[in-house]
Amino acid sequence: MGRITFLSILGIFIFTANAMAQSVPTAPDPIQNLAAEGAQLRYLGNEHGLDAWIAVKNGQEQYFYVQPSGEAFVMGILFDKSGDLVTVDQVQRLQAQGDESLEELTGSFPEAPAQSMEFQSPSAQMFADIEGANWVALGGNDAPVIYSFIDPQCPHCHDFIEDIRGEIESGAVQLRMIPVGLRPETKAQAAFLMAAPNAQERWFKHMDGDESALPVKDTISQQGAERNMAIMQSWKFNVTPMIIYRAQDGTVKIVRGRPADSAAILADLAG
Repeated sequence: MGRITFLSILGIFIFTANAMAQSVPTAPDPIQNLAAEGAQLRYLGNEHGLDAWIAVKNGQEQYFYVQPSGEAFVMGILFDKSGDLVTVDQVQRLQAQGDESLEELTGSFPEAPAQSMEFQSPSAQMFADIEGANWVALGGNDAPVIYSFIDPQCPHCHDFIEDIRGEIESGAVQLRMIPVGLRPETKAQAAFLMAAPNAQERWFKHMDGDESALPVKDTISQQGAERNMAIMQSWKFNVTPMIIYRAQDGTVKIVRGRPADSAAILADLAG
């Protein structure tokens, strides 16, 4: 579900994909710098002349392939000439050596190595990440969908949702809010909202000024809100609201901040 993130897990652990049979090269400085930000690094071995590294944070992963010269590297997953996912095999080999922290990582890949796998465009990859975020649905279940990253205390978020509140409450559109917290207290509110069984009711009470609707509780896990923030940061989204939807022509569209014309977005939604 989730994609690339830079959140903290203490320590640096380097393993080889081929155990004792292969020495571990030195990773380029930008990859090593991830460790200073809290990442765990794993060396996945050398395939097709490329040294492979995985950086793991909070159960999320990022893959790097370093050119033989060591002067450049690329980020992503590796396919061979037949379209098979080399990266999956590399991770599975490392898992087989008993690296428990990697047990769940291949959940983001196809269940089996892909044969002639189709490449997704960046917009399709981004939209898939958004769909897999921890969202809260407001509105009708069968209505056209808008996704939006929302901070509970963001006034522009409140304004945007107020702009389309009538359509949400009538069931004409479904807003899938992806709660994040730009401050500790709003992250706690975002976590509470995702855990609430009556999220729509509480959200609108919160918008209407009820300060008790979204309490700040340290006892509620904030991992869901942190993962949402990780997705947001991985796509370089830096404001709320950040609105994403699929238009009638199938294209993925992004609106940064409160839309100037929410009615135009509603008219442009895929049915």
